[in-house]
Amino acid sequence: MKHVGTQRLETKRLVLRRFVREDAAAMYQNWAADPEVTRYLTWQPHSSREESQRILDEWIETYGKEDSARYYQWAIVWKETGEPIGNISVVRMDENVSMAQIGYCIGKAWWHQGITSEALKAVLDFLFDVVEANRIEARHDPRNPHSGQVMQKCGMKYEGTLRSSDRNNQGLCDACYYALLKSER
Repeated sequence: MKHVGTQRLETKRLVLRRFVREDAAAMYQNWAADPEVTRYLTWQPHSSREESQRILDEWIETYGKEDSARYYQWAIVWKETGEPIGNISVVRMDENVSMAQIGYCIGKAWWHQGITSEALKAVLDFLFDVVEANRIEARHDPRNPHSGQVMQKCGMKYEGTLRSSDRNNQGLCDACYYALLKSER
């Protein structure tokens, strides 16, 4: 893969960009502190704005590290307001097979509007066209079918469910896997 790091991407309604320190309040308020948003995620809801700030500071620091070309962490920014409403990132990579696994979340106020699919589509295009990934995958808890619908809407194909293979805020759970190959676009 030809890594270039987190680059600014733009869609009709969104800007996907690197996080900045000033995003902490919006991150905390719009999605990170909401137990409904984090219900099926692998990290706990943030307990304070300071926690969001600490995590953002870590992400921002990683943008500047020597191997930052392999780091992909975007703020999903709603153009209408200019504020972050979620995040999307590469959560795992396997260079041997040119694979990237994507994770995402978005604030409840923006659910069911096609926003997450719009962001995922932009990231898929970027990873295939610029980074030259061969396979992009994502997974979700089957009790969160809307996440799978986002993947399907972007052309990802269901590959199967691994039983008791993951852990999230609900405890031990199954994981439904979806993927798209560069050759399938």
